[in-house]
Amino acid sequence: MTTTIAELSARRKQLVLLTCCLSLLISSMDATIVNVALPAIRTDLHTPVSHLQWVVDVYTLTLASLLMLSGAAADRFGRRRVFRIGLVAFAVGSLLCSLAPSIGVLIAARFVQAIGGSMLNPVAMSIITTVFTGRVERARAIGMWGAVVGLSTAIGPLVGGLLIDSLGWQSVFWINLPICAAALAGTFLVVPESRSASARRIDPIGQVFAVVTLFTLVFGLIEKRPLMLIVTVAALAGFIWHERRHPTPFIDLRFFRSIPFSAATVTAVFAFAGLAAFLFTMSIYLQDTRHFSSIETGVLFLPMALGVFLAAPLSGRLVGRYGTRPSLLGAGILMTAASVLLTTVTSATPVPLLVVVFAVFGVGFGLVNAPITNSAVSGMPIERAGAASAVASTSRQVGSSLGVALCGLLAGAGLWWVIAALAAGVLVLGILSNSAAAQRSVERTAPLLGAGAGDAR
Repeated sequence: MTTTIAELSARRKQLVLLTCCLSLLISSMDATIVNVALPAIRTDLHTPVSHLQWVVDVYTLTLASLLMLSGAAADRFGRRRVFRIGLVAFAVGSLLCSLAPSIGVLIAARFVQAIGGSMLNPVAMSIITTVFTGRVERARAIGMWGAVVGLSTAIGPLVGGLLIDSLGWQSVFWINLPICAAALAGTFLVVPESRSASARRIDPIGQVFAVVTLFTLVFGLIEKRPLMLIVTVAALAGFIWHERRHPTPFIDLRFFRSIPFSAATVTAVFAFAGLAAFLFTMSIYLQDTRHFSSIETGVLFLPMALGVFLAAPLSGRLVGRYGTRPSLLGAGILMTAASVLLTTVTSATPVPLLVVVFAVFGVGFGLVNAPITNSAVSGMPIERAGAASAVASTSRQVGSSLGVALCGLLAGAGLWWVIAALAAGVLVLGILSNSAAAQRSVERTAPLLGAGAGDAR
C-alpha cells in the first residue's frame, strides 16, 4: 500500500481527521439545511410535495448508487486523489443549486452535487481507518466523526434559518463553498496518499443492477406505482445472481457472512430512514402546520441536534471500551420511544413536549453512528477498508431515501408506527450482533477477505 501512515505524527493525524471531518460537516449540514429550506423552495418554485421529496432523494439515491464505485475507485487510484475530485464536484453542484431557476434544474443540480458527495464521506472514512489503526484510537476518531454529525446537525437548522430569512433559500448552498475550499487545502497540506495493495476492477453490470434496484424502489414509493416494485425485485435478484459469479463484484457478498457487518448495514438503513422521515416531516410540520419561521424552526430542531452532538462522542467512547452493544441498545430504546411519542403529535401539541421528544430522538440517533461504522470495518483487512466503509455509507443513504419516500406513502401516526418498528429493529440487531455466533462469523469471514482473495461466492 502506497502510504507513509506509520510515519505520521499524532498532530498530523489530528489534522487529517479535521480535514476529513470538514467533508462530513458540509454533507451532514447540507441535509438539515435543505430540509429547513423545503417550504421556501415549494413557495418560490411552486412545486408539489412529491417534487420536494425528489430534491432530497435524488441526492441520497445518487450517493447510494455511487458510494461503492467511489470507494473502489479510491482504493484503486488513491484515496486522497478521489477525495479532492469529490470536493470540487460538490462545490460546483452547490453553486449550480444556488442558481437553479426551476425545480427541475434544482433536482438536476442536486444530482451533480451528489456525484461529488459520493466521493467524500466513504473516502474520508477510509482515510481515517487507514490512518488510525489502533482499536481504541480508531474508536475515538470515529466518535469524533460522529460528534461532527451532531455539530453539523446542530448548526445546520440555525444557520439555514438565518440564511433563508435573510437571503433566500438559494443561500443555503453557498455556505458549502468556503468549507470545500478549506478541506481541499487540507488535502494538499496534511493528508497522505494511500491505496489498496490489491486493486479491484470496476463491475459496470453490478453497478447498473444496483442503480435500477434503488431508483425503481424509491420511484415506486414516491409516485405510488406498486407495479414498479416488480422491476425492483427482478433487478435485486439479477444483482445477487451477478455478484455471486463476478470475480471482482460491485459489492463483495462475502462481507455479509459476518453477522456484525450484516447487522450494521441493516441498522444503518433502519436508523437513517427514521432520521430522514423526522427531518422531512417535522420541517414541513413546523413551518406549514404550526406556522413557525425558518429561524424558529431551526431553534426547535436544536434539542434534537444537541442530543446527537452530546451522544455521538459518548457512543464512540462506549464502543472503544465496551463494544457496540450499549450504544445500539440505547439507540434502539430511545428512538423507539421518540417515534411512539411522535404518533401523538397534532397541530395543538405543546411546544415543550415537542422539545422533549426531539431531544430523545436526537440522543438515540447520536448513539447509533459509531457502532455502525465500527462494526462495518472491524475484522476486515485494511486493504478492504474502503469497500467495507462504503457499504456502510451506502446503507445510510438507502435508509435516508426510503425514509423520505415513506413520508409520501404514509401520513401522521401511520408513518411513525413504521419508524418505531424500524427503531425496535435496531435494538434487536444490537443484541444479535454481539452474540457468540456473531463473533464466530467474524473469525470465519476475515480470512476470506485477505489480500489476494478475489472471488466472491
